[in-house]
Amino acid sequence: MNFIDEKYINLYSPRLQKFAKKKKGLYNFRCPYCGDSQKDKNRARGFFFQKNSDYIYKCHNCGVGRSLSNFLKDHDVTLHDQYVMERFKSGTTGKATNVATPKLNFTKPKFNVKPFNLPRISELNTTHPAREYLEQRQIPARFLKDLYYCESFKKWTNEQKESFDDVKNDEPRIIIPLRDRDGIIGFQGRALNPKSKLRYITIMLNEEAPKVYGMDRIDKEKTVYIVEGPFDSTFIKNCVSLCGSDGNLACLEGSDKVFVYDNEARNKDIVGRVEKCIDRGERVVIWPKNIKEKDINEMFLAGHDVQTVVESNTYSSIEATIKLTDWKRV
Repeated sequence: MNFIDEKYINLYSPRLQKFAKKKKGLYNFRCPYCGDSQKDKNRARGFFFQKNSDYIYKCHNCGVGRSLSNFLKDHDVTLHDQYVMERFKSGTTGKATNVATPKLNFTKPKFNVKPFNLPRISELNTTHPAREYLEQRQIPARFLKDLYYCESFKKWTNEQKESFDDVKNDEPRIIIPLRDRDGIIGFQGRALNPKSKLRYITIMLNEEAPKVYGMDRIDKEKTVYIVEGPFDSTFIKNCVSLCGSDGNLACLEGSDKVFVYDNEARNKDIVGRVEKCIDRGERVVIWPKNIKEKDINEMFLAGHDVQTVVESNTYSSIEATIKLTDWKRV
């Protein structure tokens, strides 16, 4: 855009000797590269001239030729950066222009979520219902220090992010933090009341982040196991869990993944998801018939070595299709 070029030519012009506008699209001044004629201090052989939508610099003494962008870069880096950004905002950088599109190195935003002002499960008395519930499920003790107890889930959640219009019929829940490498991105509330309508409620503090539990503790260079529940993920190495069916796994793109669904051969939804995995070329666990338990936690409580069972029953492609046909009951 020549009006942006002309703006920056005029901004720099006070530093150019004998600067003058000769006519529309043409400016003349003494060349700042070679210093122009040493014999005649009034002689000026440097020119800005318009070519298409851009301005070009040319000296008829030393022969230097530069785009306006490079001219500014040579003489005033700060002014050059401002010029490039203004051109970028106007959509006049990149191909078919003399101005390269700037490399915008944005720092990933960190959401200033204050530490949970809640008691850790590991700090609760061993007879507390929340701790009793998790210990009965034999959740590994190392995970209890990163789980929290909330007496009034809706009220507390609204203090973190306005989420509930009605806080009546509030209830206690276990708080499961969702983190990535930069910190807390959300949390799940797991109901303690077996009659609760929603066992899990997911609240995202960063709506752009994936609804995945365990992203902060996995090694993406190794096989990543993907299960359905956060507590199930604590029994398998390098494991994450999807927090709802809309969990976005773009964060694991390029990683070797194995999908581990619940052992519910009569559940059409689960069978359908397994089929989609196979169709996409993904690896998936097909449970052997000697496993009767519904999920990984139940398998662990029944005495199974779930890591070995998962690793030895992972299939893909035709073999997965054959195993699925034999396993499903729908």
